[in-house]
Amino acid sequence: MFIEKVLNNGIEYLRLAKGKRVTNEKGKKVVRRDIILNIGPLSKFDDGQPDYLGRLRESFKNGTPLIDSLLPYVSAEKEPDKYTFTFTQGDLACIGHPKYYAQCLLDKVFSELGLAALFATLKHDSRIAYDLQGFVRLLVFGRILNPGSKYSTISQDDDYSTPLLKSDYPYNVYDTLDILYQNKEKIIRRMNTSIVNGMGRKPNLVFYDVTNFFFEIEEADEDFIIDGETIKGLRKNGVSKEHRKQPIVQMGLFMDEMGIPITIEAFPGNTLDQATLRPAMKKTVNQLGFSRFILVADRGLCSYKNICHVLDEGHGYIVSKSIKKTQKTERDWILEPAGYQEKGDGFRYKSRQYTRTIDDENGEKREITEQVVVYWSESFWKREYHEHESFLDFIQKLRESPSSFRVTASQSKSLERFFKKEVVNLDTGELLDSSKLLSMIDEKKLEEYTALMGYYQITTSELEMNPLDVIDKYHGLTMIEDLFREMKGTLDTRPVFVRTPEHIQAHLLICLMALTILRIIQKVLAEKTAKNEDDKRFWSFGLSGERVQRALQKWKIESFPDEFYRFVDIDDADLKLILNAFEINLQPQFYSRGDLKKIKSGIKVFM
Repeated sequence: MFIEKVLNNGIEYLRLAKGKRVTNEKGKKVVRRDIILNIGPLSKFDDGQPDYLGRLRESFKNGTPLIDSLLPYVSAEKEPDKYTFTFTQGDLACIGHPKYYAQCLLDKVFSELGLAALFATLKHDSRIAYDLQGFVRLLVFGRILNPGSKYSTISQDDDYSTPLLKSDYPYNVYDTLDILYQNKEKIIRRMNTSIVNGMGRKPNLVFYDVTNFFFEIEEADEDFIIDGETIKGLRKNGVSKEHRKQPIVQMGLFMDEMGIPITIEAFPGNTLDQATLRPAMKKTVNQLGFSRFILVADRGLCSYKNICHVLDEGHGYIVSKSIKKTQKTERDWILEPAGYQEKGDGFRYKSRQYTRTIDDENGEKREITEQVVVYWSESFWKREYHEHESFLDFIQKLRESPSSFRVTASQSKSLERFFKKEVVNLDTGELLDSSKLLSMIDEKKLEEYTALMGYYQITTSELEMNPLDVIDKYHGLTMIEDLFREMKGTLDTRPVFVRTPEHIQAHLLICLMALTILRIIQKVLAEKTAKNEDDKRFWSFGLSGERVQRALQKWKIESFPDEFYRFVDIDDADLKLILNAFEINLQPQFYSRGDLKKIKSGIKVFM
């Protein structure tokens, strides 16, 4: 039952009505209303306070109506509805077909990111005949709910409660990839603007890191020449993060301090990590109009040409730096006990300002002053020791019984950095006389190697920043490492099956849009859900991407006669967390089409 306002001879009247489904003369189910009670003119009851009608409806819903004549109907309103459905044996209606309803939430995030409006504009302006937005939504939502190849994703359209596509021609998926590639910058700018306006993105910190994706192909792409310009192939042999032998593509990812992706850029697989930063900034982040931020990056990205570019753009930096590759005078300062401050058990740190002369990206000499922060962590020392434990045990056993050792070529290579001079059998790679091995090892090098275990070095342009804040902000890089895990695991970004550079870029952009939607869901979830400290799986974003994915996969709906619908598995613990976070109140009942529309319209993402 519901309270409605109607006009009668220009006078506003209130009445209590109830909807019911009937079959009209054309045999279709339609909604009709029965008038339960004529309450009276609105002016008779209005107390002059704002939104009387809204307050009246809310009071009736809560069982304490503002109008006494409604009291007899409150108990009737609370009586549960009863449903009766008739099925005939052999009728196809007896077969259940639960379909994804998670698109309800995914659609809302997609729209609030500005993507629905953007793709509608692109379709109109480019006079595209096929359903561009339907293909994009299906590719992005499929990457979240059921990752697969482009063709298998398109074939999933019937798995949704409301099909996303208005086109039956699957080959348009490749036309869609072309449009995505051509409009990459517009898509990234639109998402950034929406997150700035909707979630208050103010990137004081911008994180950057590089990973790569492998391809199930044997041969790398060849370079080719167009109008005298060499175009490098993307799929090249390089150093795979997963130790694969197939060709790879490098991908640089920028992330804000909320853990939400900003943009990506792809590079040929043989590109060094540190060579990606400047081109990636020039193509993407520099174009987004951010005010001054501090770039946070790992030591693989640390080069002073990169640092100069960051400074010249008006930004700052916090980057780690290899201790073993730094100058001896700096290593001596690191190992000098003086100046360290203790912070709890197993952690100490110190810092200083250091001015150095470097070459900028134009090859010109310049001086920069930076704060150098070093710390020693017992947990970090244990991890490093465990990684090198077998090698250190080998050295210890060699000291105890040098004459009994046969040193292999691989062991010889491990020891090479510690040799005073190397005496090796050129045919086998083995040391000629292992009994003389101890005398060939430079004990000072070995001692320094072990002494540096547990130490970490960070350099920053922020001279006045507290060293502990520098360390804390640098550790935010763990969030970008988790993004890579989500892409390679939850979103199943690789192996990549598309072939052309344009379609590879489009594929990564689809994954970026999916990852952004996933992260926003996690962000809202984290803000609305109390953390359970005993649950070690309870990540800083509320739920891991994999758990969000599994929960959304369970959010399905199935149809019943008379256009009624029933939700499936909404009592799943993780799904309930997501629904509660977005204030989606689903009860154990059957729903009409009107009810489903209200659910979707009531979802708010950017609160």
